Amino acid sequence: MFANYLIGLREGLEAALVIGILVAYLVKTNRRELLPQVWLGVGIAIVVSFAFGAILTLGPQGLSFEAQEAIGGTLSIVAVGLITWMIFWMGKTARFLKTNLETALEKAIAVGKGAIVGMALIAVGREGLETALFLWAGIEAAGSSTGPITGAVLGLITAIALGYLIYRGAVKLNLRAFFQWTGVFLVIVAGGVLAYGIHDLQEAGILPGLNNLAFDVSAQVPPSSWYGTALKGIFNFSSATTVLQAIAWVCYVVPVMWLFVRMAFGGPKRPAVKSESKVPATGAPLTTNA
Repeated sequence: MFANYLIGLREGLEAALVIGILVAYLVKTNRRELLPQVWLGVGIAIVVSFAFGAILTLGPQGLSFEAQEAIGGTLSIVAVGLITWMIFWMGKTARFLKTNLETALEKAIAVGKGAIVGMALIAVGREGLETALFLWAGIEAAGSSTGPITGAVLGLITAIALGYLIYRGAVKLNLRAFFQWTGVFLVIVAGGVLAYGIHDLQEAGILPGLNNLAFDVSAQVPPSSWYGTALKGIFNFSSATTVLQAIAWVCYVVPVMWLFVRMAFGGPKRPAVKSESKVPATGAPLTTNA
């Protein structure tokens, strides 16, 4: 549940920040009459994201067990790739998010109202589609209980509330630190989703080694126990893990974690951040503190 809460919080907050930056820029530049175009693009993006999530959930139904496992495993691995890209991309560009979005919106305004709708649709839709895929993969990996879904919904609700408070200036959140530490945790979560995807492909008969276990601690950590459920919900831990799953987890988590920590927490990056932070704000109530 906690892993899906974190995914919902992080991805939802990214989308909320994008919306807040677009709205704040129009308000700041006295172009409130263009807000309906932004909200139309946001509304379309939300509908498309929900439709994508429904397709992921309902699409494989009616297929054979092997086909469902093959689709689920493949999409889980795709989700891991996107999660990894998102973690590194946000780690590098978070402090420039406001400037980039305002520049893109100004260009869209020069083209026309349709371009504004399209710009908002693309900016928010990308976050929405990523969120739908990440949450689907996380919920699938965590199991079919209501806990993962509840966690995801609570994370999204928290993100919406935080996004609104940041926009109103009631809360100042250090987004650099937020994305740093959530990135560390998401690398571990992504490793669990990857292992889950590998297991799905093994059950589908695409990958070998389904019965070749690296370890089986089901007696010590029963999946139905509270601590087994907690480990499954937080880290996607499986009491019975195949050799191929264990190899995939180690080969992903170790190098990706090393690269991310080096990029996000490395000393050489800090002077650039301090220099960027000296640029005065232009009156928008929204601040990223990145």
